[in-house]
Amino acid sequence: MWLSKQMKPAVPTADADLGVTTIAGDSVGVVTRGEVRALPIYGPGGYVWLPENGAAVLVIKGGPGGEEQCVAGVKQKKAPEGMQPGEVFLYGPGGNSVHLKRDGTLELRGDVDIRGSLTVNGAAYSPCDCGTGVL
Repeated sequence: MWLSKQMKPAVPTADADLGVTTIAGDSVGVVTRGEVRALPIYGPGGYVWLPENGAAVLVIKGGPGGEEQCVAGVKQKKAPEGMQPGEVFLYGPGGNSVHLKRDGTLELRGDVDIRGSLTVNGAAYSPCDCGTGVL
C-alpha cells in the first residue's frame, strides 16, 4: 500500500506540437516549448520543401520519451477558388503554382523554364519563327 502512494503518475507528453522555425534550411531549428535545432524534415514522397524562418510548423515527437523530433509540415493555405477534392495544388513563394486538376488539366502559373526535351501530343516540340526570322 505504501508503495502505491510513493509512485507518481507519468507526466503527460504531447506526440506533436505546433512550433515556429528559427533556422531555415534542410535541417531546421524550431521553438515549441524550447528551441530544438537540427531537426530533419519529412514530407510526402517526391516532394521537397524547406520551411522559411518564422513558419508555423508541425513537430512530431517519437522515440522513448519523445526526444526524437522531426518537422512534418505547415498549416495549409486556403485552397484556390474552385479546387475540387482529389486535386493537387503546389505553390511557391513568388506566386508561381502547379495545379493538377480532376479533368486531367495541368495549370502552370509563373515563368516556366523547361530543361530537356518537350513533346506536344507525342511529337517533339520545335518552335516556329512564324515568318519573324527569330526562334
